[in-house]
Amino acid sequence: MVRAVVFDVGETLIDETRIFSRWADRLGVPRGTFLGLIGACAASDRPLEEAFRLVRPGIDLPAEIARWADDDPDGLRENFDADDLYPDVRPALAALHEAGLAVVVAGNQPPQARTALEAMDLPVDAIRTSDEWGTQKPDPEFFERVAHLCGAAASEIAYVGDRLDNDVLPAADAGMRPVLIRRGPWGYLHATRPEAERVDVVDSLDELLGLLAP
Repeated sequence: MVRAVVFDVGETLIDETRIFSRWADRLGVPRGTFLGLIGACAASDRPLEEAFRLVRPGIDLPAEIARWADDDPDGLRENFDADDLYPDVRPALAALHEAGLAVVVAGNQPPQARTALEAMDLPVDAIRTSDEWGTQKPDPEFFERVAHLCGAAASEIAYVGDRLDNDVLPAADAGMRPVLIRRGPWGYLHATRPEAERVDVVDSLDELLGLLAP
């Protein structure tokens, strides 16, 4: 029986279109070009950072982010806010919470992501980021931290994410119930792969209550 549902952030809760569109503007390339390169990286199993290097060889991302903060201190820049939430997020999380399940957000994110998520007043029990834990998915330690945070056995936890490699297959290896959401470049691509037969696949977070609730 599932007692806790844990969510990835990017392209699971957050639509990253505005983030990457702002990055395209910052890098001086058409938005469609940059979004296309991100999709190409997803299709070829290359890291997301490769899209930045293709546009600007030798880019130092942390340094560029710091310069961007100096240039536009009051803008969102590479960050997100409540306007970036997918529309099914609030109702789905609320329904799971009302059904008696613990609802947790834990993903590979920088520290400011927790502040941004907490400001949204989502119906969740806890929010954590990889940076504050000092470990990132797909490292097994990340999922050990998830289980400790939930106060439940791994077999009682469902992990929901948009990637097979980073999210749901490592969660399955940790003993959790894996749920892949088919959205974002990785989500659509990974849902077509043979490994997706090992996991539950949903098209909306609204499907989770019927899938997981006791």
